[in-house]
Parts: sequence; structure tokens; C-alpha cells
Amino acid sequence: MTFINFKKLLLDAEITLPKFSKLIKVSEKNIQSYKKKGTVPNAIAVAAQCFATMHANNIDYKEVINALNLQAKTKKGAGFAKTKKTPKKDVTTS
Repeated sequence: MTFINFKKLLLDAEITLPKFSKLIKVSEKNIQSYKKKGTVPNAIAVAAQCFATMHANNIDYKEVINALNLQAKTKKGAGFAKTKKTPKKDVTTS
């Protein structure tokens, strides 16, 4: 699905991109990155289509998704973590 069609589905579902990303526990930055690629992954496209269809049928998709208790993924080892430096041993021969 193209990013443009994805955005249209969000409009049909009456949800903004930031609220969509928060609801499905995916960073907004990740979803915005699909704009450069021009397409969105299938799972994201399916979610957007389901939300739009549910909204058209007066089903509160937000309540349904919140009931899933989704957890946001966290990156491990990314960035510049503060690490303790161990002092170097003096290796001199006597």
C-alpha cells in the first residue's frame, strides 16, 4: 500500500498519524520513515484498513486495540549508553 493511501485510510478512521502510532505502540518516527519509502508494511496497512472499516461500521476500534494491552518495543544497545570505564592496569615489568 502506498503511503498516500495509508494516510487516506487514517482520515477515514478519523485518527491522526501520531495517535495511530501511539495506539499500536509503534514509534511515530518509524511510521514517518515509510513516507520516504513510499509504501507501508503489510501489517501497518492491514491495521489502517481495519480501523477505517471498523469506524465506518461504528465500532470503537480504539477500545478494542487498548484491550490488547500492546507493549512498545524498546531498542537494546542502541545509542550511546553510559558505561563504566575500568581503569587500565599498569603492566610494567620489575
